[in-house]
Amino acid sequence: MTSRTDEALGYEQARDELIEVVRRLEAGGTTLEESLALWERGEELAKVCRRWLDGARARLDAALAGAEAEAGEGAEEGSGSSGSGSGSSSSSSSDT
Repeated sequence: MTSRTDEALGYEQARDELIEVVRRLEAGGTTLEESLALWERGEELAKVCRRWLDGARARLDAALAGAEAEAGEGAEEGSGSSGSGSGSSSSSSSDT
């Protein structure tokens, strides 16, 4: 379960704190209780990072789908009006 403060963390903040948690765990020298608390905090921070990354992936997928749809519409409009096909755009740009 994430706390309200975790929900307010940005990706970079959560990532940086997670890096610090991992560093402390790898360094050792903590009690079992401290290590467990660090591990639990790391799990929560990893969830925050994953939510940010999942959201970013969804936005990228939506943007790519929109760009593909626009490119598909442009190709359909261009292919019906010109009898010369795909070569017409490259020849007209070389004339200038």
